[in-house]
Amino acid sequence: MKSTIKSTFATLVLCVLAVNLSSAQEIIEDVVDTSKKQLDSTQTTTGRKKVDGVSAVVGDFVVLDSDIDKEYIQLQARGVSIANITRCELFGKLLEDKLYAHHAIQDSITVNELEIRSNIEQQINAFLEQKGGSMQQLLEFYKKDTEQSLREEMFEINKNAKLAADMQRKIIEDVEVTPEEVREYYNSIPKDSLPEFGTELKVAQIVVIPEITEASKQAVIDRLKEFKADVIENGASFTTKAVFYSDDKAARSKGGMYTLNRKRPQMVKEFRDVAFSLQEGEISEPFETDFGYHIILLEKIRGQEYDVRHILLRPEITEASIQAAKEKITKVREQIVAGDLTFADAAREFSDEEETKYEGGQLINPYTQDSSMELTKMDPELYGQIQDLKDDEISLVLEDQDRINPVKFKILTVTDRIDEHQADFARDYLKIKNLALQEKQFEEIKKWQEEKIYDTYVKINDDYKGCDFNSNWLKTEKK
Repeated sequence: MKSTIKSTFATLVLCVLAVNLSSAQEIIEDVVDTSKKQLDSTQTTTGRKKVDGVSAVVGDFVVLDSDIDKEYIQLQARGVSIANITRCELFGKLLEDKLYAHHAIQDSITVNELEIRSNIEQQINAFLEQKGGSMQQLLEFYKKDTEQSLREEMFEINKNAKLAADMQRKIIEDVEVTPEEVREYYNSIPKDSLPEFGTELKVAQIVVIPEITEASKQAVIDRLKEFKADVIENGASFTTKAVFYSDDKAARSKGGMYTLNRKRPQMVKEFRDVAFSLQEGEISEPFETDFGYHIILLEKIRGQEYDVRHILLRPEITEASIQAAKEKITKVREQIVAGDLTFADAAREFSDEEETKYEGGQLINPYTQDSSMELTKMDPELYGQIQDLKDDEISLVLEDQDRINPVKFKILTVTDRIDEHQADFARDYLKIKNLALQEKQFEEIKKWQEEKIYDTYVKINDDYKGCDFNSNWLKTEKK
């Protein structure tokens, strides 16, 4: 599939609105408007105005004119300039997404509705935080009368986006490239067209996490036992306790609710093991994961799916533990600067970060799985911490946090620097392999789409037949 929009734009417009055939509006007579020559957000390719109507049917889905307008709103909400995005481009992207979603349903791909509703909650909260606005302002922005209607529309957007994404993943899940294919891909690129890779750094870090005292651990265990006893003995509400006391902010507003599936690992293993061992209505004993201590109530078993509620409590970190951790990493830094220890040896000996300590503290690029990180694509926070460091210079002690540890301390160093350069097969093999894989996946998706367009009922409204589609949506000829 050659997307009608650049790949970066396609990522941003993944959220699309799917409307069921049964709720499609009637086509309303067109009103001719010859005053404009360029398509705006309300015009069709014939230059005629439409109040609303069916623009296309793809399988079991329809695309309304209003859906295209909503795409413009979605883009604006993400801060994307829509000045150079045509209505035909958005329409073509919607057609593709409907095709994926239709066949996802045909292939029995399902989505977790509770997970989708959780995502909606996070999206709304993020919007309100970023814009500093109220729910009323959000409703006005999306042209909705009620919060319920906004949530219903967002549910359809997220559900069908998830179906489309899962279908694409299924199409390419078995696509791989051999070393010979990587070499052939590299050799097929003209020398003067080889990709340029920006300045790359290799970064290492040592992390020290404050210890949690046994007394703090026992305090939350006892507290969770009290919650359990209150529910069992006094009929207290587990849901209410989750809302008021749980440290799991993502699930707190839903009363600690999650739906687990035995065939699709979600949560950490310790959590799943406890959940799947319970009977309906049973509450677990307190147990530990990397996130803290939990109790779980199993509400319902539905085949492979388990509806559970949980309460998470994180043990308190004392000021003494925080100070001890800071003093420890400060001494480690002093020893490295003095030349008594190498950074790599110090990481293996003192770092509390299991993922990096045995590699001498070396960070791994999550996108390429090697240790080189392109400067322009580096996480902004990490870039800010190392941008002024010279090679082998040690940063000052930095206080940080992550989703597991509310407080941690670290020191960083740049272990290697590669200046901007043209792709080299040996040095940049992993990056070239990734590009070759993307190319092969692209061709697989293109082939799938060409076949499915012919196998699927597709009807394009006459007003959009003038669009310059990259895919053969009009089925003029079999490619």
